[in-house]
Amino acid sequence: MNSILPFLLAMIAAIVLLNMWATKLKIAYPILLVVAGLLIGFIPGLPIIKINPDLIFFIFLPPLLFSSAWAISFKEMKKWWRIIGSFAFLVVFFTALSVALVANYFIPGFTLALGFLLGGIVSPPDAVSTAAIVKFVKIPKSTSAILEGESLLNDASSLIIFRFALIAISTGQFIWHKAALTFLWMVIGGAAIGLLIGWLFVQVHKRLPTDAPSDIALTLIEPYFMYWIAEQLHSSGVLAIVAGGLYMSTRRLSFLDSTSRIRGYSVWESFIFILNGIVFLIIGLGLPDIVAGLHSKGIPLSTAIGYGVLVTVVLILARIISSYAAMFATIIFRPSVAANVTFNRRRSRLLMPLVLGWTGMRGVVSLAAALAIPVVLDNGSAFPQRNLILFITFVAILLTLVVQGLTLPYFITRSRSFFAFAEEPEDEITKRIKKGLWQHSHQFLKNKYDNELHDHAGLQRILQHWEEKNKAADDDWMNEKTKAILIEMLEHQRAYLAQLNKDVSINEELIRTQLYQIDLEEERLKVI
Repeated sequence: MNSILPFLLAMIAAIVLLNMWATKLKIAYPILLVVAGLLIGFIPGLPIIKINPDLIFFIFLPPLLFSSAWAISFKEMKKWWRIIGSFAFLVVFFTALSVALVANYFIPGFTLALGFLLGGIVSPPDAVSTAAIVKFVKIPKSTSAILEGESLLNDASSLIIFRFALIAISTGQFIWHKAALTFLWMVIGGAAIGLLIGWLFVQVHKRLPTDAPSDIALTLIEPYFMYWIAEQLHSSGVLAIVAGGLYMSTRRLSFLDSTSRIRGYSVWESFIFILNGIVFLIIGLGLPDIVAGLHSKGIPLSTAIGYGVLVTVVLILARIISSYAAMFATIIFRPSVAANVTFNRRRSRLLMPLVLGWTGMRGVVSLAAALAIPVVLDNGSAFPQRNLILFITFVAILLTLVVQGLTLPYFITRSRSFFAFAEEPEDEITKRIKKGLWQHSHQFLKNKYDNELHDHAGLQRILQHWEEKNKAADDDWMNEKTKAILIEMLEHQRAYLAQLNKDVSINEELIRTQLYQIDLEEERLKVI
């Protein structure tokens, strides 16, 4: 423990530093983390990080999936459910099937069951990697929603494939009618369990006298409860988290107050950042140990690399082929949807699926699934091809992150056709929302407190405030120069409070309360 703890603290420090460096270089931080972990892993004398396969899903997946469910727009998911559903289920199955057939044909000792196991592991693209990469290029909100929705659901579909393949390998048989019933229970039961537990936790938040710390603590344990209970009932823990997380996300305003939402956002952002960073570092740090396992099985490193490159090429091609198939199916069967896509020329239409197919970076879920493969089968024999599957997974993650991750921003910028759905400009929508909000606020005061307005100076000032906002143009109300002046004023307020805090007769807690109010005001100014 004494030797591991400093190493873990050093890992977190390295994650923070590499993230800052990645931001400066304008590249996705998972790319630097994987490469750094790979380089650090070959330093002699470092402890080898090994996680119990039975715990890998339980440690990392629940909070990562729960956070994604809270971040995504359910309204956008419903809007683009056909595209999201096809990529999250049909494309994942097609990719897993392609990997299974290629692995069975080209890799000695790989049965179809092992091929499907590998396909289930490497088929889901990683949401964290894609989000980290596309933040440096501007893409439409509809595109972001499609990618986020796909990544949220394809984790569930790929892990169901992984689960069935694992059962087939462990038992040596696959009974179709039993598998179909099990599949239905995993899907329907998992979603139902997640919704039920989500509803129960919403009632806990509403009915118990919780405060911000207890609300945040509850949100941290909720995904683990959803996953654990669903798995105990032999259903899909992943679908339970997705369903329960989406349910709670759409009702966050009803059971969390503003303090819990503000503080919880910061806590979860840091927590997920550290979890993702650790996983991506582990990808690189674990590779030397996997290479040693290959040598112990007599598999040359060059041969294993060749298999990894082959599977990676299959992944990329399968996604690109699926993207073109989805485009042509939309044009033929859903012409009204295709009409919502703007194309400047025929070449743009042909480039769009290619760019979408290039977004299939692999990451956290693939690593977690690979590490969750048991070391031995139920009969005590070693799990077949485990080290090779782990190595191929690592190669696929590394190549897709580095090759696709570094080139994707360039492709998006050059093609200018990346899901160019016709959308109203965001600034126009924002102006319309603000205008409606100001009018609503002004009308509310006039309608409900009209009698008190004449005798209450405070209410008169509030009404005047909203009247001025309603009459002013957006540019006049808050431009960049005004915002800079106000933020500078807030800095002077902080300096004044810091000086005032030297007075021993003033309770410092009161000073901190005022500083917190100033912080909230500055955050508000940043989003105006």
